[in-house]
Amino acid sequence: MVIPAPPGGPSDVLVRLARPHLQESLGQTIVVENRPSSGGMIGMGAVARSAPDGYTLVLATSVMVINPSLFPNSTYDPVKDFAPIAELATAQNVFLVRGDSEIRSLPDLLARARANPGGLNYASPGIGTTPHLAGELLKVQAAIDIAHVPFLGVNPAIAALLGKTTDIASLALPPAMAHIKDGTLRALAVTGTSRWPDLPQVPTVSEGGLPGFSSDTFQALLAPAGTPPAIVTRLAQEFRAALLIPEVKTRLEQIGFTVSPLGPEALRERIEREVAMYRDLIRRAGIRPE
Repeated sequence: MVIPAPPGGPSDVLVRLARPHLQESLGQTIVVENRPSSGGMIGMGAVARSAPDGYTLVLATSVMVINPSLFPNSTYDPVKDFAPIAELATAQNVFLVRGDSEIRSLPDLLARARANPGGLNYASPGIGTTPHLAGELLKVQAAIDIAHVPFLGVNPAIAALLGKTTDIASLALPPAMAHIKDGTLRALAVTGTSRWPDLPQVPTVSEGGLPGFSSDTFQALLAPAGTPPAIVTRLAQEFRAALLIPEVKTRLEQIGFTVSPLGPEALRERIEREVAMYRDLIRRAGIRPE
């Protein structure tokens, strides 16, 4: 299973929790290979070119539907090159500051940004990630100027915020949860349509003054295009069963995931819909590779 991101991120956590049950039900050893790169394109491209036999899979995030609109020479086509297996989980994004920051809330952040255009910056896990685009959507809707500082993955972005290299971070919720709960990071707002149950004190961006704001990140399992339907169906069933095991589901929810084991057709529809949605946002925000 290829994970096109550095070790220790949300995808790693999801696979680690589900892997023992999957290995038992499938009767196969699951070997995880992290292949980080800009936008995850090396890992995605490698799987797209792999044999469609069910033995090489990729755990992709929403980045896979963003890259083709951002990088003219993308290594894959998100619709044509993969057989969707299942959407496994989704996670809200979250805007964060250090626990000792003078920025106390999202309205406070917006006020400071408007008073000092270009004076603040924010970290993301990389160009074209959904946290990056959540930050750009915030800038567009709030009419503010905050500089984007991309990193190669979640952990470097968190380290930059904690190390005071950046003022703010936009991240998926799961890798930030432990830092929020221990107080080293303060969550200003989550980007979903409702508050996260384990963080009832943290408002949504809509509640913070930008009605209708919404952004999340999916975790999805894909195989190379041409993988036999029977294999796709079997993998979808087994992954769904693993994620719905009570202790697995509960643990994923505790760290910020909403378990959403949707099947191949629902995932295909989401991929096609979000390719168009992010193409429009990238155009509106004027985002270019750096």
